[in-house]
Amino acid sequence: MANFLFVLSRDDNEAATRCFQFAKIAHSKGHQTDLFFIDNGVRWADSARDLSVKTPTGDCPNDYLPYLVENQVPIGV
Repeated sequence: MANFLFVLSRDDNEAATRCFQFAKIAHSKGHQTDLFFIDNGVRWADSARDLSVKTPTGDCPNDYLPYLVENQVPIGV
């Protein structure tokens, strides 16, 4: 089992979607996974934020972030 720390520093839908996707994959494979929001990335901690904005590949943050929250993956701000 490995330890993963994903750091999101941008207020960018595509970057956030990939960050949450990779964190979900790592956690679902049994790895210790943590997320940390810094700089403009802290805007993703807003619970009122629209997480359904699609990326060019058709997925969105809402496809991955609920899994991380439900599985109590630590998210630091």
